[in-house]
Amino acid sequence: MSTENLASYAVSEAVSRGRVYAEPGPTGRSGFQRDRDRIIHSTAFRRLEYKTQVFINHEGDLFRTRLTHSLEVSQLSRSMARALGLNEELAEAIALAHDLGHTPFGHAGQEALDVCMKAHGGFEHNLQSLRIVDLLEERYAAFDGLNLMYETREGILKHCSLTHARELGDIGERFIADLRPSLEAQVVNLADEIAYNNHDVDDGLRAGLITLEQLEEVDIFAAARRAAVEEWPGLSGRRLIHETIRRMVNEMVVDLVDETRANLAASGVQTLTDVHHAPRLAAYSAALSPRLHELKAFLHGKLYRHYQVRRTTGKARRIIKDLFGAFLADPHLLPPRHQARAVVDKARAIADYIAGMTDRYALKEHRRLFEVEEIY
Repeated sequence: MSTENLASYAVSEAVSRGRVYAEPGPTGRSGFQRDRDRIIHSTAFRRLEYKTQVFINHEGDLFRTRLTHSLEVSQLSRSMARALGLNEELAEAIALAHDLGHTPFGHAGQEALDVCMKAHGGFEHNLQSLRIVDLLEERYAAFDGLNLMYETREGILKHCSLTHARELGDIGERFIADLRPSLEAQVVNLADEIAYNNHDVDDGLRAGLITLEQLEEVDIFAAARRAAVEEWPGLSGRRLIHETIRRMVNEMVVDLVDETRANLAASGVQTLTDVHHAPRLAAYSAALSPRLHELKAFLHGKLYRHYQVRRTTGKARRIIKDLFGAFLADPHLLPPRHQARAVVDKARAIADYIAGMTDRYALKEHRRLFEVEEIY
């Protein structure tokens, strides 16, 4: 994106804090485009194809994975960044990297690994995403990780405790000083929310775990469905669901852009430094926020806690716990490169290995270790 098109409060390479390891500038692309490309070519990004959101990967080919989710977040982020005069390339890079640190089996896997790591500093997927791009990716001769621009790394780290922030150096400074990240990072954070709220509705309906009748009790869905039927009388099935959900997405995006513009005007923000010191500027309107809370409450109560989902996530937690316990008891069960890391920090090396697994690899590794039939 040309710097002439950037708002004064957007991130530009001219104000970037650069990379940890100095490198010659790229030819024919920006530094943030280089970040995006490095993320796409990373091992961790490829693995997202076989990591799930809500449904375990082998349950069906049509449900979202972490990869398709990340692509949806990227599309939404770029659209909103363009509308607000922000750096689209930075927003895209943050969006594509934001889930790199997720464990297999969705949130159930993360919760289980966090429990296993309780005595060893815990586990949090945002920190793990940063750890991957800063340390764990092994691609370049000159440095560990991907050596991304500071602003990309800042956007990846959405949440961080003060304890961890103090251990992270410059990237943890804003949590200690109570500063806000770039507007690009703020927009990606909400694009993530827009994407998963809407595709979880779609996947839940496709799986038969929630129904259209139940969703009629949720105002934002009911209103979008009425609008779809009014425009297309007699529409039904998958087309009606898609027309409904696309209206929901559009309403959320337009509201977010409009409210953020209003917040920028009211705050008088002019520079990136102003953004860091201002309250959070990317936000939904007071009219839309309660309707989104209603949708989230519905998904938590009717989808994420559905008995069939709970059965699957219960198995997932046991698999993570079993794997962690086996490797902790005998680190020589780890592959050689992880054994080397375990010499320095056994628990963290095990967490790195497990977090990097896809759903199906975790299942396979569990069978290798615990099923008698899997001798070889």
